[in-house]
Amino acid sequence: MSSFVHLHQHTEYSLLDATVRIPSLMEKAKKCGSPAVALTDHGNLFGAIEFYRAAKDAGIKPVLGCEVYMAPGKRTEHDATSARDAAYHFLLLAESDHGWRNLIKLVTEAHLTGFYYKPRIDRELLAAHHHGLIATSACLKGEAAQNILDRKPEKGLEFVRWCKEIFGERFYLEVQNHGIEEQRVVNRVVAEWSRKEGIPLVATNDVHYLEKEEARAHDFFICIGTASMVSDEKRKRYAGSEFYYKSPQEMEAALGEFPEALKNTLAIAERCNLHIDFKTNRYPAFTPPGGVRVEPHLRHLVREGIQRRYAFDLQGKDLTKEQTGLAKRVEHELHVIEKQGYVSYFLIVSDFIRHARGKGIPVGPGRGSAAGSIVSYALGITSLDPIRYGLLFERFLNPERVSPPDIDVDFSDNRRDEVIAYVREKYGESSVAQISTFGTLGAKAVVRDVARVMGLSYADGDRLAKLIPQVLEMTLEKAYNEHADFKAAVEASDDISDLYRMARQLEGLVRHRGIHAAGVLIANEPLDHVVPLTRDEKGGTAVSQYAMDALKKLNLLKMDFLGLKTLTVIQDAVAEIERRHKIKVDLDALPLDDAKTFDLLNRADTTAIFQLESPGMRGMARQFAISSVDDIIALIALYRPGPMALIPTYIKRKNGQAKVEYEHPALEPFCKETFGMMIYQEQVMQAASALAGYSLGQADILRKAMGDKKKEEMAAQRKQFVEGCSKKHKMKQDQADRIFDLLEKFAGYGFNKSHSAAYAILCYQTAWLKANHTVEFMAAALSNELGDKDKANTYIANCREMGIEVLPPDVNESAPLFSVVSDKEIRFGLTAVKNVGEGAVEQIIAERKKSGPFKGIFDFCRRLDP
Repeated sequence: MSSFVHLHQHTEYSLLDATVRIPSLMEKAKKCGSPAVALTDHGNLFGAIEFYRAAKDAGIKPVLGCEVYMAPGKRTEHDATSARDAAYHFLLLAESDHGWRNLIKLVTEAHLTGFYYKPRIDRELLAAHHHGLIATSACLKGEAAQNILDRKPEKGLEFVRWCKEIFGERFYLEVQNHGIEEQRVVNRVVAEWSRKEGIPLVATNDVHYLEKEEARAHDFFICIGTASMVSDEKRKRYAGSEFYYKSPQEMEAALGEFPEALKNTLAIAERCNLHIDFKTNRYPAFTPPGGVRVEPHLRHLVREGIQRRYAFDLQGKDLTKEQTGLAKRVEHELHVIEKQGYVSYFLIVSDFIRHARGKGIPVGPGRGSAAGSIVSYALGITSLDPIRYGLLFERFLNPERVSPPDIDVDFSDNRRDEVIAYVREKYGESSVAQISTFGTLGAKAVVRDVARVMGLSYADGDRLAKLIPQVLEMTLEKAYNEHADFKAAVEASDDISDLYRMARQLEGLVRHRGIHAAGVLIANEPLDHVVPLTRDEKGGTAVSQYAMDALKKLNLLKMDFLGLKTLTVIQDAVAEIERRHKIKVDLDALPLDDAKTFDLLNRADTTAIFQLESPGMRGMARQFAISSVDDIIALIALYRPGPMALIPTYIKRKNGQAKVEYEHPALEPFCKETFGMMIYQEQVMQAASALAGYSLGQADILRKAMGDKKKEEMAAQRKQFVEGCSKKHKMKQDQADRIFDLLEKFAGYGFNKSHSAAYAILCYQTAWLKANHTVEFMAAALSNELGDKDKANTYIANCREMGIEVLPPDVNESAPLFSVVSDKEIRFGLTAVKNVGEGAVEQIIAERKKSGPFKGIFDFCRRLDP
């Protein structure tokens, strides 16, 4: 044979059951001259988009499918006594776009309504959604094969006839040969059925690893997945070493007695013509009240917001110079938002934030580059003035490079779910889901796993794992080549060398599926039209089977709803201040020049202060001489790996101990606030604009190119920059080159000022509360650390340092949480007592309110439910 298509193909997304990585699969398919390659992972479509795009990039036809699990009866029945009896295997391939939609529906329903040991479909579901799908009888675990082996061939034939009735000429009987006797038995029977029933055969190899030599590593991987050791006799295993990606010649050698079955692989691949649409925007449409179009509605809300924020009318007459400039910027932002098609996006975010605020749910001042948008500020999406802080819209939404805006929103951690529930209700349960993530076997984890599988002691695996440096992107190969102690340990014994070899082969493979901590998917149609769904571990919330990258490719809207404990602390403190002092604290109207707040920060009394709690941050606070929110913004931006090296120079310049210098006078207007140094990404953009005449959109492209460090793109950018400097400032090439190098360095260091500014506001708010309402703030901080004993102890110690006594828990005095007794006393909360549950606390307090204080231990026991 010169050509053959593998139609029964597993990848690493058949979790802990296959070791095939998609890029390597494409290389092997090309090497074998395969015109197409299929994806048929067990029970899921996790890797479908990655696989489809990789195949297209490699010039190979992608055939998308799934080896689904079929329930013996109804998928909703749970009467099987074991996983083995709960489901049969069945192979489905999408022949057309319609078939792909049906496959997504089937796999989704398997997860949402048919899960029992495995995600299962049933005959009823398959009969309803079979159009556009090609089906095969699958492997030895298929219903036909199982009945043959159980000596119930008539039952197997009944299933085969049912399949033929449903699928017609789109149904095939699989023949396989992995050197297993049971397969020879099944092949003889299905070949006979093929002749008698007129059902064509198809030859497959059940591919679980790429090369024959990888059989042992695959066996180790199975052991990791089943928590067993290689030496266990009764564990799950794949007999022999034939489950690899075979060449056409190897397939002919294995199944040459079925020449038509081999040819049918090409015929099936020829029939499968599927196109996935990556162009259509699937963002949900916002429906304004009164049937108004979205564009005028957005403009109306922005006009109202500008009036509220800046006290002038965008359409008014006799505007000041500043107001005219601001109005121009608003118009520019709205033009870009409208042109790029993101009007509904802004209205959706604005709507759920307005809902949250209306329900008293704390919302953060902003996060990430969205704080650079004056439209976001006017809509109430963010709470800090981008004009006041010198933030750039182009860092958020670049008019010269269309990429979706990314608005992340912080909500109080204990009420975030209420906002997600509102979004589900508004856009429909079927159009909202959370997002999958995929965890891989990292260097340390795979060493420990392989050691356990080999039967080595925990100490052996742990000792080797601890020699791997804890740094980003560390691999076993890197550790071996760059760290002599790790290399010596690997070479110390044959067992450890073998462990290392096995671990190298398994490192980086997908190990498990998780859920994105914050991401929520919102679509303009039921999600299972385009995205297969599953459920979270508790079996409740719908979750996409695709990870973030695939969802972006499909132009689906992802929102980040983040839970931030600090917002809960702030809200609790503000509520207690109002209860005790009848003072309503307006956080958005706090004076930003409070001497008590800066004094607290400069003496590094930053326990429980947002972003400044770590010992390193405290040290910086002492040296910084903080006197404004701008100083806090700089501190947050500088205290990271890389820019930390700039801190001593920055402090010297700030404190007048070193001269403030500028590489060029044009840099002064926007580098003056940071004493001639560039610490923000926005400054790099402004520098490119001021020196070389870049538009801010072009400058953002330059900033990104500098961050990505792509040589060809950087060479082109350098040329444009040097020419621009010459044209605008008659600057010589050597100076322009020197400044470009400097910008490149700072672009690598630079932090997003919008993000830093938003977090500096939260930092200031917590510091203001601690400085001005200490006891209320500390009680709130303690109440939000019930699960962290070490942190709670640190907070209690800090209270004592400030002369505040934390009184012990008392069944007659304590509230559920920490409560303020006086300006110098906080009472320990009952739910903070170890092993005391909320239900018990509710009962104690209800009884106390009803019948008065407890008189003693016996009265306490008598009056409460045991």
